[in-house]
Amino acid sequence: MTSMGKTRRTMSVGLIGAALALTLAAPARAGETPTAAAGWQLTSTGTDARFRGLAPVDRRTAWAAGSKGTVLRTTDGGRSWRDVSPPDAGELEFRDVEAFDARRAVVLAIGEGEASRVLRTEDGGTTWTETFRNADAQAFYDCMTFFDHRHGLAMSDPVDGKYRILSTRDGGRSWQVLPNAGMPDALPGEAGFAASGQCLVSSGPKDVWLATGGGATGRVLHSADRGLNWTATETTIPAGEGAKGVFALAFRDRRHGIAVGGDYRKDQPSPRAAAVTGDAGRTWAASATPPPAYRSGVAWLPHRGTTALAVGPTGTDLTTDGGRTWRTVDTGSYDTVDCTPDGSCWASGEKGRIARLARPWGAFGK
Repeated sequence: MTSMGKTRRTMSVGLIGAALALTLAAPARAGETPTAAAGWQLTSTGTDARFRGLAPVDRRTAWAAGSKGTVLRTTDGGRSWRDVSPPDAGELEFRDVEAFDARRAVVLAIGEGEASRVLRTEDGGTTWTETFRNADAQAFYDCMTFFDHRHGLAMSDPVDGKYRILSTRDGGRSWQVLPNAGMPDALPGEAGFAASGQCLVSSGPKDVWLATGGGATGRVLHSADRGLNWTATETTIPAGEGAKGVFALAFRDRRHGIAVGGDYRKDQPSPRAAAVTGDAGRTWAASATPPPAYRSGVAWLPHRGTTALAVGPTGTDLTTDGGRTWRTVDTGSYDTVDCTPDGSCWASGEKGRIARLARPWGAFGK
């Protein structure tokens, strides 16, 4: 899930909220594939892979990374997708992708030991170079984020009691493990969730946040110096078991953020599945009306207002007040969601599902 601090358009919050509601209720246009609710328009991907990694660049270009070593790319707004999977990657489980443009992207494969890898392409996926392979049997990498085209981080579940942070200064061509002296101790049983590519997110040139679950409380860790020093804060999202906690984060600037999560088990409820912060994550407040079920992905709309989307296996929820209250606007299954600065929103998930909203956001500001 790409997050590189691009400038967002300033638009009326009320207008955007109304436009989103109308879009989600609009009928499918000719040539588009309708979903159960017509706001998300499914695209034809030609695969049944599950896409938990998603990196839209703009209205025309997007990348998706998923199961069975699958990587797809579109350059025509989702009308067609090209399979640009790395060769002999069928055993890899891609859970995150960070894209800079139509040619350059970095993908993260998860798993214990050598299953955790990073690959990079500079020619639109025609060729790939493996730039990192985990050699520590204790490490399990979950997510990546980039501050800009050069500086990025990846995070692993705790090794020797602390989260491990991997750093790049050359756009993912090489990686180094950062010292852990500034990392607080992990809680017993605590880890990250590789559910949507959003357990590690950044905003601006240096701020980064890490989402956790499985421990006694669902926590968010924050670093203001690109991963060298961290502080940990409890959220209101319940944890306490391996399937529960904070699954995804989104920050629209270095202060205002949303956390979503819950319990990913289908037969379990997920009360208090969202929380908000206005002080860079130093404190978190529970959403007064949270999403009704577990949510694995969240994204701010591309403007400076207070509207965002959250997605999960049972639906999509909308907030127009910065995450304080949510309402369900779609019942389709998605794992992750992202919006681009030029006004498009995308979502992806199981059974090859990749969708985008039917109309570009920029049109609503005219």
